[in-house]
Amino acid sequence: MPILEGLRLALQQIVAHKLRSFFTVLGIIVSVSFLVAVVAVIQGMNSYVRDSLAGAIVGKNAFQIRRDPISIGLIGDEEWRELQRRPIIAPEDVPFIERAIPDAQAIALQSGWPTPQADVIWRNRSAGDALIFGVTAPYQVVQDYDLIAGEELSAIDIRERRLIAMLGWDVADRLFDSPEMAVGKTIRVHGRSLTVKGVYDKKGTVLGQSWDGFVMLPLTTFEAAYGRRQTTVISVKMATAEAVAGAMQRAEEAMRIAHRLRPGEENDFEIDTAEGLITFWRNLTRVIFLVVPAVVAIGIVVGGIVIMNIMLMSVRERTREIGIRKSLGARRRDIRRQFMAEAVTLATVGGVLGLVAGWTLAQLVQLGSPLPAEVTLWSAGLALTLGSGVGLVFGVYPATRAAKLDPIVALRNE
Repeated sequence: MPILEGLRLALQQIVAHKLRSFFTVLGIIVSVSFLVAVVAVIQGMNSYVRDSLAGAIVGKNAFQIRRDPISIGLIGDEEWRELQRRPIIAPEDVPFIERAIPDAQAIALQSGWPTPQADVIWRNRSAGDALIFGVTAPYQVVQDYDLIAGEELSAIDIRERRLIAMLGWDVADRLFDSPEMAVGKTIRVHGRSLTVKGVYDKKGTVLGQSWDGFVMLPLTTFEAAYGRRQTTVISVKMATAEAVAGAMQRAEEAMRIAHRLRPGEENDFEIDTAEGLITFWRNLTRVIFLVVPAVVAIGIVVGGIVIMNIMLMSVRERTREIGIRKSLGARRRDIRRQFMAEAVTLATVGGVLGLVAGWTLAQLVQLGSPLPAEVTLWSAGLALTLGSGVGLVFGVYPATRAAKLDPIVALRNE
């Protein structure tokens, strides 16, 4: 039997029994759509963490020199005590880094953990729980802040400990009719009067958390009010991502010299990119990827068994048809091909419907969240392969049963 003829007959059977065909492949539809949607969401989340979250915390093409590492998860008591014995990253360390990395676009010092929060007050208005942190002027370059009004923080502001503040867009928007009106106004933060020097443009939200609810102070002004933090951080921004690795090596050598560490002694500092966050997320999604195939496999096997049972029932219903075809000269392989074509076509249709359903779910996730959930070609190909593969595997037995029917016995069947 020609392949096209077998496909035509298979489609006729599906059209003739629409409802039965739908319920037959329902398990495949659900399994494939689950696979496609979950893979799309996971890959979207990976991309989101890599491009948005990591960039927002550390900065693009940047790395940090810290007292403790960027890590997610529990830290043991002994490890925590060891970290607390490390020296604080100090402003005195910055010149060593500047000499070691003259090609850096920016080298900044910023206050670290714990980050204080305070109400920001202007007249009878208040913006509650704004994050307050201190920085040196190059921090604006490291984090790619764009000024929407006023002037940028300058080295003079840090050197003279000026009582000025830079506002994130959310704080300025809540306190004033427009962010532009904030410039030159006097606000109160933690009992101190500060003059607003500038307002930064929106950075947006990451995983529902706004990155614009902050007040940025000159580091010297911040430390006069809150004291030196436990985890002061040096941030270094390079021109390209390729330059980061080499700069990190030079920074490590410079910090060992600054801290007077002897050869063989362990570093009492950490040099981190956002790779820690990305690695954590990849490990988490790797676990999910291990679970997803198991769930999909169960659904696929159940769907395959349903297809096999339905095809066996179809063989019984069409016994007389099989007998007539054999009496007219159809060979065993023709009958086998016909029923195999029907099983594969039925399963492939289920795979296609599952792919469409999974793509639709992914689009809904993308519309309802910031995640760029997109269906990839390999997941679409896997969905279609699973569909046709199920039909091929579970259609063998019914097709063989149909091919082995005795034509005389089949013609007697009513």
